[in-house]
Amino acid sequence: MKMPKFLFLLLLLGFFHVSVAAIWKQQQQQQQKKTYIVHMAKFQMPASFDEHTRLTDEEAKLLEAQPGILSVLPEVRYELHTTRTPEFLGLDKNEGLFPQSDIASEVFVGVLDTGIWPESLSFDDKGLGPVPSGWKGECEVGKNFNTSNCNRKLIGARFFSKGYEATLGPIDETKESKSPRDDDGHGTHTSTTAAGSVVDGASLFGYAAGAARGMATRARVAVYKVCWIGGCFSADILAAMEKAIDDGVNVISMSLGGGMADYYKDTVAVGAFAAMERGILVSCSAGNAGPNSYSLSNVAPWITTVGAGTLDRDFPAYVNLGNGKNFSGVSLYSGKPLPDSLIEFVYAGNATNVTNGNLCMVGTLIPEKVAGKIVLCDRGINARVQKGFVVKQAGGVGMILANTAANGEELVADAHLLPATAVGEKTGDMIKNYLFSDPSPTATILFGGTKVGIQPSPVVAAFSSRGPNAITPEILKPDLIAPGVNIIAGWSGAVGPTGLSMDSRRVNFNIISGTSMSCPHVSGLAALLKAAHPDWSPAAIKSALMTTAYITYKNGIKIQDVATGRASTPFDHGAGHVDPVSALDPGLVYDITVDDYLDFLCALQYTSLQINSIARRNFTCDATKKYSVTDLNYPSFAIPFDTAQSGRTAAATTTVKYTRTLTNVGTPATYKASVTSQVASVKILVEPESLAFSQTNEKKTYTVTFSGGSMPSGTTSFARLEWSDGKHVVGSPIAFSWT
Repeated sequence: MKMPKFLFLLLLLGFFHVSVAAIWKQQQQQQQKKTYIVHMAKFQMPASFDEHTRLTDEEAKLLEAQPGILSVLPEVRYELHTTRTPEFLGLDKNEGLFPQSDIASEVFVGVLDTGIWPESLSFDDKGLGPVPSGWKGECEVGKNFNTSNCNRKLIGARFFSKGYEATLGPIDETKESKSPRDDDGHGTHTSTTAAGSVVDGASLFGYAAGAARGMATRARVAVYKVCWIGGCFSADILAAMEKAIDDGVNVISMSLGGGMADYYKDTVAVGAFAAMERGILVSCSAGNAGPNSYSLSNVAPWITTVGAGTLDRDFPAYVNLGNGKNFSGVSLYSGKPLPDSLIEFVYAGNATNVTNGNLCMVGTLIPEKVAGKIVLCDRGINARVQKGFVVKQAGGVGMILANTAANGEELVADAHLLPATAVGEKTGDMIKNYLFSDPSPTATILFGGTKVGIQPSPVVAAFSSRGPNAITPEILKPDLIAPGVNIIAGWSGAVGPTGLSMDSRRVNFNIISGTSMSCPHVSGLAALLKAAHPDWSPAAIKSALMTTAYITYKNGIKIQDVATGRASTPFDHGAGHVDPVSALDPGLVYDITVDDYLDFLCALQYTSLQINSIARRNFTCDATKKYSVTDLNYPSFAIPFDTAQSGRTAAATTTVKYTRTLTNVGTPATYKASVTSQVASVKILVEPESLAFSQTNEKKTYTVTFSGGSMPSGTTSFARLEWSDGKHVVGSPIAFSWT
């Protein structure tokens, strides 16, 4: 089999051994054969690879020293990052501004995920013309999938499993389909979010009823299945990205991640660089490790990194206690309701013989103590919906799921298997106080359906991963946020809405949350912009989305962070919340070329070998040229001040200069700069303060000088730079950190 152009996958021939002796174990580990991804210089690659074998660590090191070998990287496992949205984003009232003709249907969105459920109504191809001749992809045949499953909407479907099977062995086809078919639901949800057709009368058990639609309803969809029960493996991801590039996609959407690594070691970053070179925008989820700082994934500057916010829609469920007090939570439960009368109520921690029984993990509840009662379980460790099943198995009739400090007041609705609601930490504590103080506690749960117009909205989701960027502190990440909480979209017919094996229910649409959901929103919006502006580069599209994003509500108050209850910051929301209507006409954009990114890699002091691993070409930094990370033409600013040399505080002023170039994509106009800042100890100087553009595509360069004084290590502060001609506002967040 001919291998992808920049991918050399070495497969399993040996197997693992284990020894009880430490020295012997270490020797065996060194001799274990593993999967490695070998990046080779194009000009020294053979036409095909006839043999594939796994290597020991020592063999990998020897191979890396051979001529033509750019890098030898170990296999990495990646994880998935798991209606109202069009109206919330303003697409319903401004749809006429976006292309509705054949141009819109000539944009191809490639989704790397768990595959596709082709029978979903969201892939109805009614009204679409023939597949454009420029499309080079295909629908691969496999278990429960054949070419007839594709149509003029779903124009491509492939699957990649060699990396997975080399590491974990053959795919168990009794548990999942070795084909593009989605047995998980995640891939169908993300792909229909990005570019699903309009489906009237959609809902999940009556919740969120209305017309479901993706962001780019006329765009074509191609799916690349890279994620299996055991995870998503880097060799498969790279192979899929290369194939998507060759197939001719315009946008790649990837709701997965594996932590942070230097760019030349980061599978997604390497693949995304190749896509960027071909004019393809790559949108990735930021990760669900928030609200911790430095928790981001997918931080390469040529990737659009998307965090998650809420919609103005909620699914309330109310807790009524025996003492007359009432509390609000959220739920998607749709079965038989609880009786009108109050029911005995018990805390899971008092109905168990194990120390972590409060978490309602499998086998931890004593049936005699929960039978016929509502049980309060604490959130954490196991799946939220599984806790309800554990209660149900033990004979409980309902569940109240209480957040702990780890999740605070963030509420995520679930389609529980028994009457249940989730409540925030504060509410949970008040309910526990009643439970612990009343000798005969009782409660019941009432379900309120779907409510819209919830304010404030959006708020940054607590789970959304946060900056700063640990790899390159001078590049602010995430780039922006988009809807990612309680999102309704298409679902697989192979699994219930909870994803649990014991859930026999089947649905056409499901409501789930995560940056996995926010990422395809931006992917679909990028497809809309590509249709409207076919000549725009990936960087120009990202710039338009970022510089027009908003950071305040209509009343002028800053977007809130549900994790803190206070205003969010650029480390939480990046440039702000996406505003697709404004992005259509941004006025100015920050464009970035391939050469600019290569200069950026030189500024990181990467070796030629490391750069070649990313760019897959012979490239050497110019020894006579001065490179600076601050010169990358990014639409945002991050300024790390190093306090290490002067102890805990920076005693002397540190001055850094950032250079940027704006390209006019609108009419002739003069833009003036304005700066707002939270910190007086940093002086910000923009030169020049005015830029006059006389024609489209004209470029103007400016500099921003930041002079920072003494601040304690660990301090962060923020500012904002805006260029405006009276009609457009081109905004850039500025983040300061002292480390």
